[in-house]
Amino acid sequence: MRFLLIEDNANLASAVAERLQLDGHAVDHAGTLDDAESCIAAADYDLILLDIMLPDGDGRTFLQSHRRAAKSTPIIVTTARSEVSDRVSLLDLGADDYITKPFDFSELEARCRAVLRRRGGVAANRLTVANAVLDSTAGELQIDGVGQTLRNRELRLLEVFFTSPGQVFSKSYLLDRLFSFSEDVGENAIEVYVGRIRKRLEPSDAVIETVRGLGYRLVAKQ
Repeated sequence: MRFLLIEDNANLASAVAERLQLDGHAVDHAGTLDDAESCIAAADYDLILLDIMLPDGDGRTFLQSHRRAAKSTPIIVTTARSEVSDRVSLLDLGADDYITKPFDFSELEARCRAVLRRRGGVAANRLTVANAVLDSTAGELQIDGVGQTLRNRELRLLEVFFTSPGQVFSKSYLLDRLFSFSEDVGENAIEVYVGRIRKRLEPSDAVIETVRGLGYRLVAKQ
């Protein structure tokens, strides 16, 4: 998944980005609202983490304008204010969730997972295609009850396929989901990761097909 982190505290931003990257997510950082708008113009994001107090404006204004423009990207607000009225106003403006600073990284990760599940219409952490089960919380691919521990980017790539089986994903789309602006990689990296997860799926009845000229899709073997 690709996240946009809007946070002016460089130390906090670095710590949050590092933690999310360890989970296999691509994270772009914007220290101002202006930088955030530039990022959004250049890439699609699965989730936005939004600080409220920023050098060039109020995050509430960004949140409100984002929703008025009918943009549906999930937004989790990070705020130092814990009053109920403040939290209620953020939700009413269109925030999908909020977390109060200082926060525990494990709680932030859990809130990110929950918001992403809701966005995809998935209520559980376990996704199934044929006899293969992807457990996002455990970071495992289970085939006929036998689990394989996944590397983080393997997990994130499998999440894309398992969330929308049968859908074709281009290499450029998958590249955008797995890597941030700061990572200098090409589409051959996607070929490498697709090769890895194909090997993971070999014992199962699920397979990643190449659709010539278009990309890849996950289907159940006939």
